Amino acid sequence: MRTVFLSRKRVAASVLLAGLLLLLSAALLTQSFAQNEEKTALTDPEKAILSQIRGLRQLDDATRARSTKELALQIRQLPLDPTKVRLAGALADLSTEGDFGQDTLQEVTTTLAQAIREQPPVGKPGDPSSLYLELASLVRYEHMQASSDNPQFAEAMAKLEAADAARQKADFTLTDLQGKAWHLRDLRGEVVLVNFWATWCPPCRKEMPDLQALYDKYKEQGFVVLSISDEESSKVAPFIGEKQISYPALLDPGSKVHELYLVEGIPKSFVYDREGKLVAQSIDMRTRSQFQAMLAQAGLQ
Repeated sequence: MRTVFLSRKRVAASVLLAGLLLLLSAALLTQSFAQNEEKTALTDPEKAILSQIRGLRQLDDATRARSTKELALQIRQLPLDPTKVRLAGALADLSTEGDFGQDTLQEVTTTLAQAIREQPPVGKPGDPSSLYLELASLVRYEHMQASSDNPQFAEAMAKLEAADAARQKADFTLTDLQGKAWHLRDLRGEVVLVNFWATWCPPCRKEMPDLQALYDKYKEQGFVVLSISDEESSKVAPFIGEKQISYPALLDPGSKVHELYLVEGIPKSFVYDREGKLVAQSIDMRTRSQFQAMLAQAGLQ
């Protein structure tokens, strides 16, 4: 999820200044370990786990699923230490980039829940720690089993619920690369998938061929993909041309629609049915079968 609650402006700055996001493979890994690695001496097992987490994106999906599950179990066995909860969060952050199996994701969720129960991260009143938001997202959007009696978890769940209510009410008008204006509310009667992405985002690039395939399959049935980037046209246009993407690529100067949707990590996708109801959403990259399941909730089979 790179983390889903890390500021997009800070993510973009890290890419421009140092390419740190790609180097460490996940935004949570960047945020947590870059700030704490010098302060906390890692043990040899922690170093080995961190190295494997950093390399997960280089693995094929089957190997990555197996490695992710093994890493979750290894983290669970670590002694109580500040690094343990950061490793659990970093692994969770990467574990929703596609479909690595419900069993694997449940192990990751259980590990994160245990780690924050053992050593609760500090939040602020009304502003829960990003790790509680990560756990709440796994429960709300990935349908994982986890609970916590810490007030931050309840605050995190409430924050996600409020964000979804705002997205249901959201409306916007943006222009595509050809200069055509697209107004969300004008698309009632169609099934609409709103996708937030960027050219620099590896998970975004990975899911685009599957989005294109589904667009080709369902566009005659009234299916519209609105892909939204806050980058400049000079970056988006050549990328879209190179990847041969035919669904609309909309420009969001100033990130106003990103802010409207409370998007703080990409990719993100939201599916509206023909009545304009928000029926499904993703917190990270999706595979074709996962997108298909989202579309089925809007009546596309």
